[in-house]
Amino acid sequence: MTEPQEGKRRSVLASAVLQELHDAASGDQFTLAWLMERLDRHSFGIILLLLAIVAATPGICVFGGLLIMAIAFQMIIGASRPSFPRWIANRPLPTRRLRSIVPHCIAALRFLERAIRPRWLMPPGITKRVIGLTVMALAARLILVPIPLSNVLPALVIGLISLAYLEEDGLFLSLSLVAGFSFLAVDFGIAWETIHGGRPF
Repeated sequence: MTEPQEGKRRSVLASAVLQELHDAASGDQFTLAWLMERLDRHSFGIILLLLAIVAATPGICVFGGLLIMAIAFQMIIGASRPSFPRWIANRPLPTRRLRSIVPHCIAALRFLERAIRPRWLMPPGITKRVIGLTVMALAARLILVPIPLSNVLPALVIGLISLAYLEEDGLFLSLSLVAGFSFLAVDFGIAWETIHGGRPF
């Protein structure tokens, strides 16, 4: 695949990439190494999106959240592409639960992509670090609150952020980041009230 000319940027349809991965996956397991071999320069965006789907799935959400934190940290430090230790990259992940979820996600993505397009292009370095910080905070919230279904909303916001980043839509990315900050602020307010609300002045 030829690289884009300098000064030009190309977006990619997340639904198309997910469909290709879904069709290419065989057996009951897949690995992150298998994914990264097929994603090339779109690795950060699409792996974040896939891990957001994993993080929304009961039973494997904590593992997905930990992997999201690792990806977010690499974005913060400005890594050019994601990497994992071999023992993580080659660890088998179950496809059984994801097979029933991914087709619904693809349908939802195709609906969202009617309104998503490259616009409001932002400085890539700064954008990547802001996304990394926001996603790391959301992933930490996902992991640290062990309430059933409490993982779904932060995973959804992470998925929206990764979708906007992947398809280079600065407007949708800005809205998704605001949603992420708002969610974290509300969560912090609830936690603060829970801890201090009953204390007398």
